[in-house]
Amino acid sequence: MVRGILGKKVGMTQIFDDDGRVIPVTVIEAGPCVVVQRKSEERDGYRAVQLGLVERSPRRDAPKAMQGHFAQAGVPPTRMLGEVPVDADDAAKPGDSVLADIFTADDRVHVIGRSRGRGYQGVIRRHNYKGGRATHGSMFHRAPGAIGASAYPSRVYPGTRLPGQMGNARVTVKNARVVKVDADRNLLFIKGGVPGARNSYVRIVKAM
Repeated sequence: MVRGILGKKVGMTQIFDDDGRVIPVTVIEAGPCVVVQRKSEERDGYRAVQLGLVERSPRRDAPKAMQGHFAQAGVPPTRMLGEVPVDADDAAKPGDSVLADIFTADDRVHVIGRSRGRGYQGVIRRHNYKGGRATHGSMFHRAPGAIGASAYPSRVYPGTRLPGQMGNARVTVKNARVVKVDADRNLLFIKGGVPGARNSYVRIVKAM
């Protein structure tokens, strides 16, 4: 059995459970996906399948090398490609479809995506530094402070928290709960938030 799927984040909403409690959920349009390539332990060292996310508007700008890769599977090129693990007895082959019905309510999943990019930020926003006081002529409002000794080691240690690029990084939300599955519309309702902006791509994999 294929243990994951590719999808696109639709947004957030809330639903009510049987007891009337409000549950915040993220709606993900999961699939339909098509198997493009199969990875085997004999050739690649691990078991997985490469999936392509089928969208309403087909991809028309794929380079020739990518077109040849998809032609081997007999499927049209897609914008989003990603690998997901498979069980040992899985028989999925190129051209097969993978839909949201591989998940059921109360499944635990890992959701992988890219966080929103925040640009170049200082240490107060990026690392929650307190900053210096803003009175009595202080010129030290939002500066990071000392970042290394002078005489020894006469350098800044790797990993020192400094200003820089914030966000736009791969983020994994582990053991999120699937609250509801709408197989007819290929929708997954996952409790809580998942990384990425609206319409960003995500990968959903069943937790072992």
